[in-house]
Amino acid sequence: MASATTFFEFTPKDKKGNAFPLSELKGGVVLVVNTASKCGFTPQFAGLEKLYQDLKTTHPDFTILGFPCNQFNGQDPGSNDEIQSFCQINYGVTFPVLGKIDVNGDNADPAFNWLKNEKPGLMGLKRVKWNFEKFLVGRDGKVKGRWASTTKPEQLKDAILKELEKKA
Repeated sequence: MASATTFFEFTPKDKKGNAFPLSELKGGVVLVVNTASKCGFTPQFAGLEKLYQDLKTTHPDFTILGFPCNQFNGQDPGSNDEIQSFCQINYGVTFPVLGKIDVNGDNADPAFNWLKNEKPGLMGLKRVKWNFEKFLVGRDGKVKGRWASTTKPEQLKDAILKELEKKA
C-alpha cells in the first residue's frame, strides 16, 4: 500500500486474524500504539485505558488501537489470545488490541510502514525504537504527532483534544 494517502486505507488483522478495516474509523481521531505485555512501559496500558475512557464519553469518534509487537527483546511472546487476556485482566483494557505484528523490518505491517514514513522520529529515523511508541492520526487520516515510549499517555490528552476539536 505504498500508494496509500491516509491511515484509513489499511486493513490490519484483528486478534482472531480477521480483517480490521481502518476505513471504519474514518473521520475519527486515532491514537496508535505498539504495545507489549512484558515491558517496563507495560503499565502504560492503565494510562491508555484511562485516557480512552476519559475522552470516549465526550468524543465517541476517538479510539486507541493497540498493536502488540514482539520485536523488542521478545517482550510480547504470547499468542493473540494470551495478550488479550493479559490486557483485560491486568489493566481492564477496553480499546481494540489487534493481532500481533512487526513494526520494523521486511515483515513490518503496512500501516506501520506508512505511519513511520509520514512522521519520522528524531533525526529523521523511520524505525520504531521501542514498545509503546505512539502516533496520533487526525480526522483526515494524516499523522499529527509521534511520541517516544517515555511519553506517558496522560501527556497526550491536550494534543488529542486539539485534534478532536477540529472538524473533518
